[in-house]
Amino acid sequence: MNTPQLPAPSADAVSASAALVERIRQSILEAGGWLPFADYMRLALYSPGLGYYSGGAAKFGAEGDFTTAPELSPLFGACIADTAAAVLAALGPDGEVMEFGAGTGRLAAQLLLGLERLGRLPARYCIVDLSGELRERQRATIAAAAPHLLGRVDWLDALPETFSGFVVGNEVLDAMPCALVHRDDDGRLHERGVVWRDGAFGWQDRPLAAGPLYDLAAALALPKGYTTEVQPDMHAYVASVAGMLTRGAALWLDYGFAHAEYYHPERHMGTLIGHYRHHTVHDPFFRPGLTDLTCHVDFSAVYREADAAGLALEGYAPQAQYLLDAGLLDKLAALGTGHPGYLAQVAAVQKLTSPAEMGDLFKAIAFSKAIELPALLPGFGGRDDSHKL
Repeated sequence: MNTPQLPAPSADAVSASAALVERIRQSILEAGGWLPFADYMRLALYSPGLGYYSGGAAKFGAEGDFTTAPELSPLFGACIADTAAAVLAALGPDGEVMEFGAGTGRLAAQLLLGLERLGRLPARYCIVDLSGELRERQRATIAAAAPHLLGRVDWLDALPETFSGFVVGNEVLDAMPCALVHRDDDGRLHERGVVWRDGAFGWQDRPLAAGPLYDLAAALALPKGYTTEVQPDMHAYVASVAGMLTRGAALWLDYGFAHAEYYHPERHMGTLIGHYRHHTVHDPFFRPGLTDLTCHVDFSAVYREADAAGLALEGYAPQAQYLLDAGLLDKLAALGTGHPGYLAQVAAVQKLTSPAEMGDLFKAIAFSKAIELPALLPGFGGRDDSHKL
């Protein structure tokens, strides 16, 4: 593949990437010469000490590879705090918050401060993150922004058996390893895997055998000649959250589509992409460990898995609609034009809500379990696209 000229990494980063390449190459050999792409992606992102999320490279913000909504504006977290507060109000004083994939900790700090302003601080704020390096960044961020609330934060290594509270994940689902499946011109399903060939990674398809992945792929009814992603880990994760949640609600925000749009003929090569230093990279083998790998989220699949596991859909809407309904513009106005960061926040709000930026591509989806809410959750009282699921 042709790759544009991109910023050169440091010598240490090049060395770390080379070490990860060797680790993945050994895994391919140990697997008999062929590794499912989902396993390649898992190693590239989470291999201990070397993977993208488990190594020490900067990932978020200007010096990283992409910018997430909490990095753009504290108003994003303030909107989610309104949604969380409604759930915590229904649960009473024992309600907790659990965040998955907390990144730099910026959203956690925003949520804690927002819930404090609303008088709805949770008994405990739990963070589930696989990266030890990111955990330390999260701790430092919260300590700097809300030192008096750091004592409420716990980092979890595993999900508890039961949880009563508000679950949130921003750009978590897209980072879960995906399998690549292809329906050939004869209508047969294949799984795309990775081989080591001529000193580099390469592709090789194998017929998809009967099993859970085959069932998920077959249910998509892909047209001939179509390649796409399937996320078994995402299905398992949603089911695990649903099983853990005894009372409360879950909110996920991510980029993606409902089924009909996701599997549009124009997306016949799938949605898998890489992010490297604020550039989009279409070669998933580019600088392993230094490049984020991600696919868009099939929100219809999220809904089906959550519904089957006993969660009730609260709403599904574009991010712009969610934020506006949760009071984004009122929160911006409350800053006042004299605020030193007002113009920067205006620009951030534009990026968060513009259809040309994050407003339409990113979606918000929420579910509840065993709670009675007096009204629709903040964020889901306006336009609702649940019919598309």
